[in-house]
Amino acid sequence: MRRVQIAVIGYNKDSCTEAARKAAYKVGSEVAKAGAVLVCGGLGGVMEEACRGAKDNSGTTVGIIPENDASYANKYCDIVVCSTIGFARDFIVAGTADGIIAVGGGVGTRIELSAGYMLKKPMVAIKGSGGTADEYGGKYLDERKRVEIMMVASPKEAVRVLLEKIGKNNNAGLGHDNPPHT
Repeated sequence: MRRVQIAVIGYNKDSCTEAARKAAYKVGSEVAKAGAVLVCGGLGGVMEEACRGAKDNSGTTVGIIPENDASYANKYCDIVVCSTIGFARDFIVAGTADGIIAVGGGVGTRIELSAGYMLKKPMVAIKGSGGTADEYGGKYLDERKRVEIMMVASPKEAVRVLLEKIGKNNNAGLGHDNPPHT
């Protein structure tokens, strides 16, 4: 049986705050403890801290990097996918995930949330982690109300809520029968 794949998205290395680093590490830990696979953009900041948290808890990590050279990935990525398509890889990160957790973030995080929104992926934002997560948590991205970006208070709650939502979607047959038409 295929394992659940959770994308952790957020600040890059240059923009990452200490609060976001701590939250990302805890999210990665919780993803691993839940037996899910952590998927991310494979670089620094939130991505690296989430991977480190997962690895410290015997988890499996996948980094989908923009480059064509695996050496760009952070050292905690078990599997590196060299997308070779630059930051368009944000669409692959969102598409690969069964659900998405946002920790802070800037425009790249917005792109991943937008792709997840169009694909009706369950999404959670961690309150107080800053940036895109705080800006869009608890909201829909447009008037179509495809999927709410749920706002939660902690990394543990983020993983729990997301896994519940993924389970409900899988039981209802959602996600596979709903193409991302506008």
